[in-house]
Amino acid sequence: MKTSDIEYHVAGVRYVGYLAVDEAREGRRPGVLVAPEGMGLGDLCKAFARRLADLGYVAFAVDYYGDGALTPREEVMERIGRLTADPAPIRVIATAALEVLKAQPQTDPARLAAIGYCFGGTTVLELARSGAEVAAVVGFHSGLGTTRPAEAGAVKARILVQVGADDPLVPADARLAFEKEMTAAGADWRLTLFGGVGHSFTNPEVGALGMPGFAYDKDADERSWRAMLDLFDEAVGPPA
Repeated sequence: MKTSDIEYHVAGVRYVGYLAVDEAREGRRPGVLVAPEGMGLGDLCKAFARRLADLGYVAFAVDYYGDGALTPREEVMERIGRLTADPAPIRVIATAALEVLKAQPQTDPARLAAIGYCFGGTTVLELARSGAEVAAVVGFHSGLGTTRPAEAGAVKARILVQVGADDPLVPADARLAFEKEMTAAGADWRLTLFGGVGHSFTNPEVGALGMPGFAYDKDADERSWRAMLDLFDEAVGPPA
């Protein structure tokens, strides 16, 4: 497998994403954009990218904040707050990263997907709302709200959102508002709800934060990954 850091630039800011691809495989294959949790592009997101590459996809992980650096925990909510108040900048950053993915010689630009975790899920949903040419979008314990709801007919991707029923950041009213938004937009959407599961259920180390309602859940982690792969098979076809 080849992994490499790749620069891209938005509004004069240097971003550094992470590419993972199996160069031993022949032919073009689906590309998957991977958007990390709110602290930014860390080891867990890179591991997800490598896992996808092992399966035959081309995976490119997004840098939100510049220089591929993580954001200190005490600054995360303030930065995310700015990006959710006006999603235009994060849509532009995600679109720039998607162009990097499309440009890879192993990527089939007609078969693209995007996944994201926590704020990364919010990011890929904003990408879908913007009308990006992606066939599938999957959010894991993702924030669902937006200040710029999808317009009718804008969402081209098949949408899968997977959240815990006990997630303190994604309560029932947020889920209902998302359902109404996607339905009004005419999107192909589905929402999987895991009973007894909280936030960041895909992160084995989240318990160290000591935050109520944040907990890893092995069953939800594995089931949500399989559901993602099922959607990929449906929307972009299997890798080569």
